[in-house]
Amino acid sequence: MQVRTSLLTNKQSCVLALGNFDGVHLGHRRLLELGSKQAVRLGVELSVLIFEPHPLKVLFPEREIKLLSTTEERLLYLETIGVQTVHLLPFTRKMANTSPEQFVEEILLPLGVIHVVVGFNYSFGAQGRGNPELIQALGKKHGFGVSVLQAQMIDGQVISSSSIRKALLHGDIILAGSLLGRPPCLRGTVVHGEERGRQLGYPTANILPAEDYLIPKRGVYAVWAFLDGKRVSGMMNIGMKPTFHDLYTTMVEVHFFDFTADLYGSEIEVHIVERLRDERKFNGVNELLMQLKKDRVSAESALREIFI
Repeated sequence: MQVRTSLLTNKQSCVLALGNFDGVHLGHRRLLELGSKQAVRLGVELSVLIFEPHPLKVLFPEREIKLLSTTEERLLYLETIGVQTVHLLPFTRKMANTSPEQFVEEILLPLGVIHVVVGFNYSFGAQGRGNPELIQALGKKHGFGVSVLQAQMIDGQVISSSSIRKALLHGDIILAGSLLGRPPCLRGTVVHGEERGRQLGYPTANILPAEDYLIPKRGVYAVWAFLDGKRVSGMMNIGMKPTFHDLYTTMVEVHFFDFTADLYGSEIEVHIVERLRDERKFNGVNELLMQLKKDRVSAESALREIFI
């Protein structure tokens, strides 16, 4: 897959999918399937145009915007789906003030666009004035086709990145997974921590997620990861260690079952299967250890079907 970070004129015609594709969820994949069908019909490649950074970070810098995926993850997912080229377009204040007409004439047309696919709520151009109806009108003017994917639903729930963020922040792993079309993941680098887990007999991998990565609701989760070429189950705690600290930074710690290799400095991807319980403060180490034993039993039960 080609990744282009500058908008040089594309010599080849293409079908272009527009969107930010945070999480590359089930709705995104259905949009890309629509684009792929159009690309096959027209005998051209399927390309994607993504703004980087996320427009919300530029338009609302005062807000804390948490995302479902890093740029690298999005590129990996898009490649897996079959996208041939991704254009990473820098999003700036100047870009935010570009009119919808300029966007089409100065950005889309030079890319060799002959067909565009967008979601029902796609907006573009200054103040979000551009919408699917306008891009259809501009397509007629400039000679490219436009397909609009209507809202995609699961059990009455619209599939969207914002819905998935909300579900994760509420700890609803089942809903988040159904909207994503796969179990939610948390990716990060293993760093040194207090090493208290090791002293208690439950060594943990302390994971430092990428900046702006959304962290699910605090609590204990059943998880698994590929480590040293094999699938390893475990339990993850997201919390502030209330048993040992009155106030502490939220940490992500994973205890992997029956795994002892050194992971420091490694980047790992943890697949989240089920939320087991809320974070809580215990009356001493013994009470904590008793609960950890129960947590392991619960996690192994939740993970059993995955390892069959």
